[in-house]
Amino acid sequence: MSTALPNPLSQVSAAPTRAHSPGAAAQPLALDVDQLFAGPPGAATSTQAPLDEKLRQAYFWMVNHAIISPHYDVEFHDLSKPRTRFRLGDSRAEVELPTDQSYSSFVLLPLLTFAVRGRCLLVGGPGRGKTASAILMGVLAGYPVRDVRRAMQHGHPQLTVQDMFGTPLPRDLVAAEKLEDIDVAWRSWLGRRVKIVDEYNRIPTRTQSALLTVLADGYVEVFDQVFETGAAAWYLTANDDAGGGTFQVVDALRDRIDVVVKALSFNSRFVGDLVERTERGLRPEENVPRSIVFDDDEHERLHREVIAVPIPVPVRRRLEYFAAQLELLEHAARQLEYRTKDTARLAGEDPHRLAALATGRDQRADIGAQTLNGLSVRALQSLVAYAKAMAYFRGNPEVTLDDLRAVLPFVLHDKLQPDLQAAAFDDPGRESLRSDRVSWIRDLFDTACHQYDAEGLDTVDPVGDVLAELARGLDGLTEVEVRRRLARIEGVLAGWQDATKLHGSLFEDALALKYAHQRYSSYLTWLRWSGT
Repeated sequence: MSTALPNPLSQVSAAPTRAHSPGAAAQPLALDVDQLFAGPPGAATSTQAPLDEKLRQAYFWMVNHAIISPHYDVEFHDLSKPRTRFRLGDSRAEVELPTDQSYSSFVLLPLLTFAVRGRCLLVGGPGRGKTASAILMGVLAGYPVRDVRRAMQHGHPQLTVQDMFGTPLPRDLVAAEKLEDIDVAWRSWLGRRVKIVDEYNRIPTRTQSALLTVLADGYVEVFDQVFETGAAAWYLTANDDAGGGTFQVVDALRDRIDVVVKALSFNSRFVGDLVERTERGLRPEENVPRSIVFDDDEHERLHREVIAVPIPVPVRRRLEYFAAQLELLEHAARQLEYRTKDTARLAGEDPHRLAALATGRDQRADIGAQTLNGLSVRALQSLVAYAKAMAYFRGNPEVTLDDLRAVLPFVLHDKLQPDLQAAAFDDPGRESLRSDRVSWIRDLFDTACHQYDAEGLDTVDPVGDVLAELARGLDGLTEVEVRRRLARIEGVLAGWQDATKLHGSLFEDALALKYAHQRYSSYLTWLRWSGT
């Protein structure tokens, strides 16, 4: 008699999946009278794991059983443990063994997108699991797998706005006298908490523009009728992250994507897993355990808990310092405010040519010299959201520098453009960074953090002191105090006048001081006018 083999897809990692996370330690039992005389555990209600633990269980189920991705490219290290490295081959390729729990970006970043309800682009060659990963996200949201497949939008050259979003009712087209009298049969996928667009770079340009409105503003308009789509996690796939496809992707649409994840190559050591799935007819999306599915309320609470994770000042300041280095283009304009790469781009000038005129700075040490653009507000907002999600996923009470560093290359992958003519890329040891966008962005951030520490800005930050003082408000300040603060601002600027080069951080600090000076000057004028 044959014995049925257990279904490996039904196994969920036991809690806690991360031992040091809050709530992982055993809690003392506190039973009331009703609990003492209740039935066996689980007879009526079961104690559910915290949502961060449930999110980790979902990750480990996906990475261990559903998606074959043995690539632990999101590395973390325990500073109390020695790091172990090996170098292989003529190129001395480094193999570093993480000393803390590490993750596969192809599995983790889509899951964090689910938590923050962001927009994730999955890129890679055909058959790498991009669509399968997106479908799993829909099933995790509680939708039947058949409905997820039917709701998925497939890009193709003939896809129209009405095909994608909704069709006006024929009887109304004939009988209506005004546009507002035409009812539209909206597509059901628009109201889902997980939305999937497969091969979005095969969608015609006009339909892309309509999709942009849905991604950016959360509504779609057809025949003067509006449908509010609500908050959702978006998953878009493309076979080429460089814009290749039937249609060029609209820049504004690409800019709405929060995070880009690459489907890495399949490791042939795991062909045995494929053999077993084929022989047993196992499909991960049809075997998602109920215990890792998030209903509507859980998904909403998950998002709230993620956004509530605080970012401490030292971490925020390093992000500010990094972003400040990227925008300055000293010879793009005369007026200080316009000396940016954006000014050059809008004028049709080559940023690299203008950057080469700044001969007084070390072009290899200046990370701003390696980029053709700076960071938008939208990019920084995405960074904040995903850093919070990473900290939440790892069970940290607040965002750490490691959390920020881990998500930064994936958020900025399509948002930060390298200047491949920059001197920094001429170093033979950095040649691979021309094609490895993730490592390049991480190297930029590491360099900025080293420079921040070298300047000692955690302990000596006169501009931060000025802004903190201003943030406490102006009410009740005397004229004498306002004059003292104005003199302090002017003193800081005077100290910089001949003592340093104009770097990106100095550029933004000077603008911040000018802002504070204007606030105080306006208040001083008001004090004199009011006679107070």
